[in-house]
Amino acid sequence: VFSVPSFNNEWFWQHFRGDKEADFVEFIQKTEAPRFAYQDYAHRFDAYFYNATEWTELFANSGAQYIVLTSKHHEGFCNWDSRNIPTTWNWNAMDIGPKRDILGELANATKSTISPTTGKALHWGVYHSLLEWFNPAYEMDKANGFNTTVFTDTKTMPELYDLVEKYEPELIWSDGAWEAPDRYWKSVDFLSWYATNSSVADTAVWNDRWGNDNNCKHGAFYNCQDRYQPGKLQKK
Repeated sequence: VFSVPSFNNEWFWQHFRGDKEADFVEFIQKTEAPRFAYQDYAHRFDAYFYNATEWTELFANSGAQYIVLTSKHHEGFCNWDSRNIPTTWNWNAMDIGPKRDILGELANATKSTISPTTGKALHWGVYHSLLEWFNPAYEMDKANGFNTTVFTDTKTMPELYDLVEKYEPELIWSDGAWEAPDRYWKSVDFLSWYATNSSVADTAVWNDRWGNDNNCKHGAFYNCQDRYQPGKLQKK
């Protein structure tokens, strides 16, 4: 949805509603009617020119071997058919906006596209944000010192299991874990299943953003902080 205003960056909603930054408030005042809500952008997110096969062919010809799509950013909008998860109602790509399984189309195209470099199919992965800025369930858990897990149990974990079971990503780039420890996110339980019992267990890789206590410590590959530059070849 943040692609609709195409202003500044993907943190648009947080800058506008949460931080009330002047540039974002002014942008809304100049471009939208009074009583505008960020959710109004979803109606304009139509993905009219989106062609998953064109994307995968372009990426393959560039030499890329992995394609990783944002399944959900911190705004909470699900770019896949998540209608079986009640807490995603009317905030997913099938209920509102394009009314297409954006992620599913790219997953299928990726797995069907052969790399001219390796002669093998491209690898498919997803980015997923654990937290959602303004989700009431998350805000409640946060107010409770993350000693309750309503948001994790009804939103985050159902989404992750749904993504793996439906689309079989070989890579998961997790994000949005900086406010709570991995015990709140129940990351160990999920990753144990993903790495040993999921349909992609043999090829599954994942990053290190699964709790505010494990950046640069645990993961098949490390992101550490944004724009991390280690300066030398890493052991992992």
